[in-house]
Amino acid sequence: MHRYRTWNGPAPTSAAQASVTTGTSIKTMLQLATPSTRQIQLISWGFTVDDPPGADGVVELLQVDVAATVTAHVASGVQPLDPNAPASLMTLGTSATGYTATAEGTVTASRVFDVVALSSATGESPLTYAYQWMPDERPIVAVSRFLRVRATTATTAVDLRCWVCWDE
Repeated sequence: MHRYRTWNGPAPTSAAQASVTTGTSIKTMLQLATPSTRQIQLISWGFTVDDPPGADGVVELLQVDVAATVTAHVASGVQPLDPNAPASLMTLGTSATGYTATAEGTVTASRVFDVVALSSATGESPLTYAYQWMPDERPIVAVSRFLRVRATTATTAVDLRCWVCWDE
């Protein structure tokens, strides 16, 4: 088994990890697409919000049955934590593993793994959140499914960086 991590943006090179605007309606910030031959087990996930939203919002981690249209990740953006590990088997593409959705698709089935409320009041909710599951409670994302980090902020867009770590 090998462990991987990816962010909602291209892998940083000469610039820092970019933040992505949430917009003011539900938006998939990061999406992983499991292939038909491999499920994944989630280890941890998290996000950082640059400023509190203008109204209460939510960031959620869930498995869904339909892909969002995203900016496709490239293989170097899905990084093994062990430098000797093989490349991830996640499916790459605009309807697969990527970030910053431009279309959400119509979800008909979902499994929610975590939800974090964001308060519009400064200091009421964490602007940085990280969660690591205990070994016996780690969610498994089924084959041919999509894991999404989605954000909803109603009146004011905020900049958000998010990541997911998993075993495959």
